[in-house]
Amino acid sequence: MRFCTISNFVLLVVLASNSAEGFSPQQLLIERQQYSTNRIRQLWAKPKKKVSKKAAGGGGGGFGSPATAKSGPSTNDGKVRTVTGYTGSGTKPLRVAANTFDDLRKKYGSECCSDLYVRSPLNDETTFWFVGKIARCTEDKDLKGASIPTEAEAVISQKRLILEYAKHQLRPQNFGGPYAKALEVWLAPGDSEMDCVQNKVAFTKVDGSVSDISDGFAVADVGFNPEIYIGDEIQKGGLRVQRDDQGQPIKAVFDINESA
Repeated sequence: MRFCTISNFVLLVVLASNSAEGFSPQQLLIERQQYSTNRIRQLWAKPKKKVSKKAAGGGGGGFGSPATAKSGPSTNDGKVRTVTGYTGSGTKPLRVAANTFDDLRKKYGSECCSDLYVRSPLNDETTFWFVGKIARCTEDKDLKGASIPTEAEAVISQKRLILEYAKHQLRPQNFGGPYAKALEVWLAPGDSEMDCVQNKVAFTKVDGSVSDISDGFAVADVGFNPEIYIGDEIQKGGLRVQRDDQGQPIKAVFDINESA
């Protein structure tokens, strides 16, 4: 019997693929994607607040105060989705990134998307955790910037946001504390979760820094949809797969219809 650690969702996909009356894997992927986007909006929805005369007068205020929110820079401006810290200031960039992802996904479909995995060699050299998806504008006529983003640019411009979310919200026990120094981001084709579980897909490591982003790039042309755990995944973790240092599968390819 081949063993592979997978999320409850991927397990449902496997079961559905073996059921004559079940949903198809593609339907379940779409439903999970829609759930994640809607859940993000719920978690990071900006509460409506009454603005007092004092606040409206331009006095000082912390993150999220009406004055700050109104006068602060947009997280869709420039080349990088700015995150100045985890508590509080990461919520607006994440919400904007998720909404941008949703818009791009609806416009271009899965072709504009890539799956994201994070590895912490200090925690486990062979375990790659699925942390979400990126999307990028692929048509010149729709660009906010002057050049079509590459996959690498879509990651690098949002890397701080991706890793902050991964180590604080998703898997702090694997990415936080002493394991946070050497986190790596790896790419897989969009919506390839099942193929990754079956060891059919190799990953590509994202290297580089902000200085490698082209002059015509605009962060408004890319989005990020973070993975959200549900049910038992919150404690036990979600989708993760085994790969070597080159991103190649460690174990042999297998089919989900194989008998144990």
